[in-house]
Amino acid sequence: MECAVLSDPRNAAKIVRLHFHDCFVQGCDGSVLLDDTITLQGEKTATPNVDSLKGFEIIDSIKNKVESDCPGVVSCADILAIAARDSTVLVGGPDWEMYLGRKDSKTASYELANSNLPVPSEGILPIITKFLYQGLSVTDMVALSGSHTIGVARCQNYRARIYGDYAVTADQSTASESYLNDLRASCPAAGGDDDTVAPMDNVTPNLFDNSYYQILLRGEGLLNSDQEMYSSFLGVQTKQLVLQYAHDPLAFFHQFAQSMVAMGNITNAVDGGEVRRSCRFVNT
Repeated sequence: MECAVLSDPRNAAKIVRLHFHDCFVQGCDGSVLLDDTITLQGEKTATPNVDSLKGFEIIDSIKNKVESDCPGVVSCADILAIAARDSTVLVGGPDWEMYLGRKDSKTASYELANSNLPVPSEGILPIITKFLYQGLSVTDMVALSGSHTIGVARCQNYRARIYGDYAVTADQSTASESYLNDLRASCPAAGGDDDTVAPMDNVTPNLFDNSYYQILLRGEGLLNSDQEMYSSFLGVQTKQLVLQYAHDPLAFFHQFAQSMVAMGNITNAVDGGEVRRSCRFVNT
């Protein structure tokens, strides 16, 4: 992971995102890593994942090295969980200890990937519901959303926001107006350029810190789902947490680590599991 992050700091966000999208579908079982085959439909082409999830080759590389030293011992799910933790540390975030011994699923769920994963256009209540369904709390939701302090979003996912209520929620400052104009210039309202990306934290995009929450206080969250946590009249609890983490980076780091452990403990209760030889395919 150190090599991957040194080559491109954005690789840290890619791996954290992969872990999140893995755990919210069938638990943390490596199902998100499976390729489509004749007999198995994977999760990679589900709407929240397609053209969005990246970093699979990094996990492949780690798995190959681990398998060469101790074959059949360390699951892809564990590798992904550890890589997400190390990615966070390498860009300045907190460290944590976690349970290991996850098994890799023999199945995937395209359907659950489409229904369980939050999407940027959703309001605050549907997203809270999706976290509660996983056994996570509203506090977990706000803290885990703080991972958006690293990484980027696609134009397709923030177009409605920058041509919608961004100008309403944002500070009426020259800097804010200039930034909004820059976003609109690279993401036209009429469509096209869907794959253009912008950092969700435009202040310190490659550093894991609490800048993301300070951006929400200014009303400049890039994604609707992020800004809703502070600006929605329904977000009474979430607004207080955003305020707390914006002013207390240590509180954010502490809760983020706790919430990552909680998310990492979501298990697949149906699939008996295995330790895959290749993260992309179930063993034969």
